[in-house]
Amino acid sequence: MATYDLVVIGTGPGGYVCAVRASQLGMKVAVVEKNATLGGTCLNVGCMPSKALLHASEMFEEAAHSFAKMGVSVSTPKLDLPAMMNFKQQGIDGNVKGVEFLMKKNKIDVLKGTGKILGTGKVEVSADGKSQVVETKNIVIATGSDIARLKGIEIDEKRIVSSTGALSLEKVPQRMLVIGAGVIGLELGSVWRRLGSEVMVVEFLDRILPGMDGEIAKQFQRMLEKQGFAFKLGSKVTGVDACGKTLLAKIEPAAGGAAETIEADVVLVCIGRVPFTDGLGLKEAGVALDNRGRVQIDAHFSTNVKGVYAIGDVVAGPMLAHKAEDEGVAVAEILAGQSGHVNYDVIPGVVYTTPEVSSVGKTEEELKQAGQAYTVGKFPFTANGRSKVNQTTDGFVKILADAKTDRVLGVHIVGREAGEMIHEAVVLMEFGGSAEDLARSCHAHPTRSEAVKEAALAVGKRAIHM
Repeated sequence: MATYDLVVIGTGPGGYVCAVRASQLGMKVAVVEKNATLGGTCLNVGCMPSKALLHASEMFEEAAHSFAKMGVSVSTPKLDLPAMMNFKQQGIDGNVKGVEFLMKKNKIDVLKGTGKILGTGKVEVSADGKSQVVETKNIVIATGSDIARLKGIEIDEKRIVSSTGALSLEKVPQRMLVIGAGVIGLELGSVWRRLGSEVMVVEFLDRILPGMDGEIAKQFQRMLEKQGFAFKLGSKVTGVDACGKTLLAKIEPAAGGAAETIEADVVLVCIGRVPFTDGLGLKEAGVALDNRGRVQIDAHFSTNVKGVYAIGDVVAGPMLAHKAEDEGVAVAEILAGQSGHVNYDVIPGVVYTTPEVSSVGKTEEELKQAGQAYTVGKFPFTANGRSKVNQTTDGFVKILADAKTDRVLGVHIVGREAGEMIHEAVVLMEFGGSAEDLARSCHAHPTRSEAVKEAALAVGKRAIHM
């Protein structure tokens, strides 16, 4: 019977990063993976492949609509969808091989099969009708999440698809109906809109991007509508008839009222994700779950069963790969006797559309609800030199600071490369920095990041270029 210091179940960003850090700290580590490839949802059917298609479809649209005004003459671009899907697959393969390399480099054993916790110190790994039991001092559950399903709507991954199926459509649908105006729905909807689909998004709430700053979301919705998106907010899809050549979706107002029927060639269900704990044997092992099916943990990621820990999408908190990675590092360090921790107040979020949306810290709505006095500084990209010369002026930077101490409480950006620009705010906030600190930090000219400095200056009502 094999014996380890740590067995990690799942090799997504949380799991494999946890394993690498534990190995660096001198532990003998194994990972358990039921799929043919390592990397979890993120690398195989999530974050990475979607970014490949977002990039490729953006280049396709740029060539069709933006090159000419820059003096670059090209013939009308033609879409080769199989080649684009091959481009996506090359990216997946490269990242998966990278994780395999990290396992070998760090001398981590990869156990292929489904992991089941038999109690403290024992994990059963089953594959192809055979099973083995491994002994370990500690177990980390890093099994991630699965797509949330909508009652009465059966996903076949052909015409009614989840995010997984939407990454591998064989042809561009003429009409796509997206259920859910969250990050994944807007990202994948934008891919297929750029490639030629008519995209309608149905959202139960009266706004897009639930949880993000309201002002940012409103501005962003207008940008998407200019791009060709159609929205039905405050609405719900109550059924999809798949009997005919086209899909017939029944849509009703969320508050009740008359239904209407919308025709679509593909329906994309993107209403969120749920923790994946199937087959782990948690009930038999006595591992407690909360009322949303998440593994309950304490401040040190420990479950109620000794020696069993959990991280990532399977526990409470934002379902983000980088949050899982930080938790993986933290739990490995705790097991090694160090002081691993995660600052949940400073975890950025990004929507990888064009333009991008990024956010870290508190929204204006959250500060109002908490009764916290704050000041706001905003700066539009229309007044940013680099954005002007590149003719990419959509969006703005918004900084929220404590009215008394000037400490930055939240930063929200909609604009080109917003996902890259947010990180200076992340570092600033990690060190408890103020808007004044950011305003006095020299920024290279000409860059889009100057808009962040100007927004910080605007907190003190002294922006230079506005």
